[in-house]
Amino acid sequence: QVQLVESGGGMVQAGASLRLSCVASGRTFSNYVMGWFRQAPEKEREREFVSGISRNGGNTRYADSVKDRFTISRDNAKNAVYLQMNSLKPEDTAVYYCAAIPTFGLYTIYTDSRQYTDWGQGTQVTVSS
Repeated sequence: QVQLVESGGGMVQAGASLRLSCVASGRTFSNYVMGWFRQAPEKEREREFVSGISRNGGNTRYADSVKDRFTISRDNAKNAVYLQMNSLKPEDTAVYYCAAIPTFGLYTIYTDSRQYTDWGQGTQVTVSS
């Protein structure tokens, strides 16, 4: 099991940028596929896939709603994954969660929240119009 701690959330106006960070501890970070999910206030039971990155960082994936605005990256030497969020919109308002799952494939990415085994506590992002 890996422990995940997110940071970087906040309250911004539409069009602004934020950078979320997630630091992992407890296991070999490079063995884990990492994902970012979000949960909007009106969707209490749904964690929406935002972005994912493979173990070696060589493969990334984005939800259509954030493509070309968000960028995921990882630094295995620092046990960290990041989500750069640009051109934020009010509909991006949500609690953002970092998630991890160990896997053998170097380029594997998972988009289903049910496939992830470890989760952070979440960080709130609020975008006002």
